[in-house]
Amino acid sequence: MADLRFVDRLARLHLQARRRGVRLMLVDPPGRLRELLDLVGLTDVLVEPRRQAEEREERLRVEEERELGDPPVH
Repeated sequence: MADLRFVDRLARLHLQARRRGVRLMLVDPPGRLRELLDLVGLTDVLVEPRRQAEEREERLRVEEERELGDPPVH
């Protein structure tokens, strides 16, 4: 069950992940957890924004079509 102690742990894990260059995001958290994150102002920090399936497909398509520049000179 989600409580403020659990939210605190999530926030600390998120901070540790960022310090290591890793992104930690929740995808569609349960209602009670979402409410607690809203209450403490961490929804924007810890919850992945919802995207439409079409947006994800478009994003992948753009990624596939990009051109790579010249390799770096050493």
